[in-house]
Formats: sequence, C-alpha cells, structure tokens
Amino acid sequence: MKLIFAIVNKDDSGAVQNALTKKKFSVTKLATTGGFLLAGNTTFIIGTDDEKVPEVLSIIEENSKKRTQIVPSSIAYGAGLSSAYPIEVAVGGATIFVTNVERFEKY
Repeated sequence: MKLIFAIVNKDDSGAVQNALTKKKFSVTKLATTGGFLLAGNTTFIIGTDDEKVPEVLSIIEENSKKRTQIVPSSIAYGAGLSSAYPIEVAVGGATIFVTNVERFEKY
C-alpha cells in the first residue's frame, strides 16, 4: 500500500478531485499555502494499492497544468531606494510524494 501526497495549484484542485473521485479513489483535501509565491494550493492525501499508483499519478498529471504568471518583484538600489518590476514565473502542475505504508487500519 502507498500513501500519496499531491500538492496542486488551487486553480486545478477541483478538476483533480473530481477526476480522482470519479475513478473511486478516496481523497483527503487540505488547503495549503506555498512558501515561494505564498499562493493557495491544495494538498491531496490518497491511500491506494501499489498497482494503482500509476493511475493516480496519471489522473493528477492530466488535471494539473503548468502555466506562467506575472508577479511583482523588487530590486534594491541601496540607500533605501527600490523599484518594483514584474517577473514571469511558472505555476501550476503538481508536486507529488509517494511513500510506503507499513500499516493501515480503518475503523
């Protein structure tokens, strides 16, 4: 048995959740915040049999799209002077961790 942690952009979380539950995967959904852009994410926790992991990963990949976003950044010139300028960063997609489960019980 495996435990999958999938961190997905909040814009993709509804599609990921719908696709997983449509295929009868049980998911726990947590609202999380990323450290880099301080943007909203959703972390899914999914427990499944080893042989179903590729299907879960495929569903997440199909429903989590990378895209670019313009965010403000700033540069300091010294003596208290700074300027803000926009930069383009990649957002979306998914970060996934798959771990072994030593024991599973459901009451």
